[in-house]
Amino acid sequence: MTETRVAPLRIVLVDDSELVRRGIKSVLLAETSPRMEVVGEAGTATQAVSECVRLKPDIVLLDIRLPDGSGIDACRKIVDQLPNTRVVMLTSYSNDSFIYEAVSAGALGYLMKEIDPTGLVHALHDIAAGRSILDPDATSRVLRLLRTKGNGELGSDLSTLSHQERRVLAQVADGLTNKQVGEQLGLSENTVKNYLMNVFDKLKVKRRAQAAALYVQQSNPKGD
Repeated sequence: MTETRVAPLRIVLVDDSELVRRGIKSVLLAETSPRMEVVGEAGTATQAVSECVRLKPDIVLLDIRLPDGSGIDACRKIVDQLPNTRVVMLTSYSNDSFIYEAVSAGALGYLMKEIDPTGLVHALHDIAAGRSILDPDATSRVLRLLRTKGNGELGSDLSTLSHQERRVLAQVADGLTNKQVGEQLGLSENTVKNYLMNVFDKLKVKRRAQAAALYVQQSNPKGD
């Protein structure tokens, strides 16, 4: 019987410290289930965008502070050009504003560099499986800022959504693409897109990660 081989996760590392990149790379290369392959590295925001566009990785580990600009701006450009690439911020900075900006830019996770190797690997497994890796505390902080920056107008009550809109949003919160959501619910990709446009309008958000954070918060308010 032929053994089915699982394709390795293709990862790009972005950090201005070569020493940090080497340390992360050594951790990832030791992982075998699934195998993790570091296909590219970058030390600046400009290099990060160009390398990701060239390599089209599955996951990008991206620092916030880079010599030529913000990793958050790089995240936004990467997500806009490569919607199937999942971006995770890996940084030494933890404050509400940075977390808010990262989620708004399309990042699916926000990790601190103090994370242990096992925790990093598990987080990447979750991201690869389509799950967000914002912990409940970070999610609550993001939602609080969304409400503040939206002048209190954020439509956080999911009861404003129709049954079908909630079904679509639930799939998005699980990390599925529009095409995958359509396959799960028997809808065309364009119909899913239209539903999401309605969801964004009702919840007064602009990005999938923001809508997903609201869904997680309202569906599981205690973080259980």
